Amino acid sequence: MNAPYNPGLLEHLQLRYAQGPVKMLIGGDWVEAASGETFETLNPSTGKLLANVAAAGDADIDRAVAAARAAFEGPWSKVKPDERTRLLLKLADLIEANAEELALLETLDVGRPIQFSRMIDVQGAIGQLRYNAGWASKIAGETAEISAPGEWFSYVLREPVGVCAQIVPWNFPMVMAVGKLAPALAAGCTVVLKPAEQTPLSTLRLGELILEAGFPAGVVNIVSGLGRTAGAALASHPGINKISFTGSTVTGKAIIEASKSNFARVQLELGGKSPTYIFADADLSKAIPAAAMGIFFNAGQVCAAGSRLFVHEKVADQVLEGVANMARGMKVGQTLDASTMIGPLVSATQLERVTGYIQSGRDEGASVLVGGEAISGEGYEGGYFVQPTVLLETKPDMRVRKEEIFGPVLCAMRFGDDDDVDALAGRGNETEFGLSASIYTSNITTAHKLARRLKAGTIRINGSGGVDPALPLGGFKASGWGRENGKAGIEAYTELKAVSVAL
Repeated sequence: MNAPYNPGLLEHLQLRYAQGPVKMLIGGDWVEAASGETFETLNPSTGKLLANVAAAGDADIDRAVAAARAAFEGPWSKVKPDERTRLLLKLADLIEANAEELALLETLDVGRPIQFSRMIDVQGAIGQLRYNAGWASKIAGETAEISAPGEWFSYVLREPVGVCAQIVPWNFPMVMAVGKLAPALAAGCTVVLKPAEQTPLSTLRLGELILEAGFPAGVVNIVSGLGRTAGAALASHPGINKISFTGSTVTGKAIIEASKSNFARVQLELGGKSPTYIFADADLSKAIPAAAMGIFFNAGQVCAAGSRLFVHEKVADQVLEGVANMARGMKVGQTLDASTMIGPLVSATQLERVTGYIQSGRDEGASVLVGGEAISGEGYEGGYFVQPTVLLETKPDMRVRKEEIFGPVLCAMRFGDDDDVDALAGRGNETEFGLSASIYTSNITTAHKLARRLKAGTIRINGSGGVDPALPLGGFKASGWGRENGKAGIEAYTELKAVSVAL
């Protein structure tokens, strides 16, 4: 995973994407936008142009939804579960065969260090497909005994929900695209997928592999475009049966408003302000690196990032210095360098946002233990780099503690023996979000009690790790509606139909 990149492959990709606008996949064909409009996608490490990409408008969304509807009611409805399994496994094999190209493309477009693109994006996508492929033949209804007069045979069918709009964020574009596609396709749905305008390239390359795998035309359509145009048109389209969106809470609210016009089912995975608790009896050799990576990984651009640290006063100095030392020791730099641990933020807009929050923290009375500045100069020209940052003395009413920063900024707070489980849970639950939490303690009773009281969809105790396709993913409160992954993720793409036959 830490191997050097292939310079020849890099040159091939740069030449390919410099040749002309990257097209969209609609109905099995690669097409330009009906308007002819395009938008730019940039390399966050340099700020330089990677490619011009077709910018979908209303006409393109209409065409894509029509193609998905025709496939859903036509050839895809006749494909048996075992064939859906075979197609998903074939796609996983193709991603594996093209792993280095996809990882390199993700690194160029997102700004993720190459080692993590290989490990998280490519391997994660393969895992999602192989897990969900098995579900295609295991979706089942049930029979029921009813109390109506007479004799009845009653059963419940679980059917695919229909045509799904899937809107993917820019922080993990390929693995999240696959994470949405795989259960929808396993359940028998068809899809119109829109990648984020900041990072469309790996998802569009995925479309080529989908066709190569043999999926019928129109089963998967990939429309690139701006959120305010293509995304809005897709979310409100009358031909859509379900919307699955991952992104900001602000945009999630706009999706809800848009869905009022088409009564589409809505699934949302939104923002977070996740707490990490480190108790005095924790194994600090595990807790300290987990707390650091929990916020600094991917430059903090993770919805479930552990952005608030509650640490017991008896070990606070040791923990905070340990996290600060890791921040100082993590190489921030060019993403094609195999030794780089933290790459740039995704855009100039994001850099302005994150540095603005750091300044807000200073203005409101927080002190900076480490970091706190944008990075420029030799080796960083044109890129959107910021130092991993730890803020101390943060208060509940500070913006940095309440709002999602989406950058490598940790808000640290101390607690003492007087803070019981209820008080600590209250501090963890103080924001509008409820996506995830982490707990480090040797007292398993304390851990379980705290886990029960926290309003969060995912809680890890004495360990860290990425998303597993077998576990439901989603949040409480403003962190979203519904769940992805696992059995719940498959069933989210189905409708129930009750049938009763009088005998």
